[in-house]
Amino acid sequence: MDEGTPEAGRTPISGDEPGYGIGAVARRLGVPAPTLRTWNLRYGIGPSRRSPGGHRRYDAGDLRCLEEMNRLIHAGVAPADAARQALKVRRPGGGPTEADCDEQVPGPPVREGEILSPAMLARAAIALDARTVGDAVEAALDRHGVVPTWERLVLPTFAVITRRQDETGLGIEIEHMFSDRLLFALNSVAGRLSHPVHPRPVLVACAEEEQHSLPAHALAAALAERRVETRVLGARTPYSALAEAMRRIGPAVVFVWSQQAETGDPAPLGRLPRLRPASRILVGGPGWQEGLPPRAALVTSMPAAISAVLSALR
Repeated sequence: MDEGTPEAGRTPISGDEPGYGIGAVARRLGVPAPTLRTWNLRYGIGPSRRSPGGHRRYDAGDLRCLEEMNRLIHAGVAPADAARQALKVRRPGGGPTEADCDEQVPGPPVREGEILSPAMLARAAIALDARTVGDAVEAALDRHGVVPTWERLVLPTFAVITRRQDETGLGIEIEHMFSDRLLFALNSVAGRLSHPVHPRPVLVACAEEEQHSLPAHALAAALAERRVETRVLGARTPYSALAEAMRRIGPAVVFVWSQQAETGDPAPLGRLPRLRPASRILVGGPGWQEGLPPRAALVTSMPAAISAVLSALR
């Protein structure tokens, strides 16, 4: 028998033992390790001790809690309700341990529709908990709207994720999963638009070879909240394709996003078609270089972009 594997008789561990790792607990309960991590993140049911080397370990009280959680779920109890009941059996007296108070362990269960902090949302992303990420972003968008969610939740969460990438060289999968859930939520907001306030749409695109498209989708969602119809062409839009789209739909405003300096050459903007009635040209993002043509205006924030669009529609 491997060291750290619970014995068949389920003998409680003593106070001097380091406890059990997640693999051993997963084998004992027949619950996949990713599910155990999700229960810890979403409901606060996780390891409450550490080994001498600093690794998290489940003790006997944690095992009782997990066994009860597993039993209740198999009995048909909703996971959130099962977690509330299971937490009562963690240990007699119910007092928190040192690990319970650790900053990496969430406190109250995360319920559907609850607004998470950027730190909690980043932990969900790092755990690749797509459901929690999606639910949290959608709840924030529904309660606060696109601009506050983008500025106060999404951007700080991205900062945590990218800082982790810089420090470890790992985590592209985290960024991609978070981006996917965010894009789904933003497109859902944009898709709710009915009865736009202006007959001419706003055309939104990324500069040629610019692959960072989330800000463009966020702007489209924010405009949809204000009943402004958009057409989003997405990442890496060739200027020839943007020009053709302008001719076909006659947008009131064209917005082009550039995040990287390599994609921020302003010269192609001067060659975009001049329509009648005219299209207002707006650009956003830190990639734009100096020398914007006179017909193009730089906006430096999402609220500024929204204000400029609404002004052009009047």
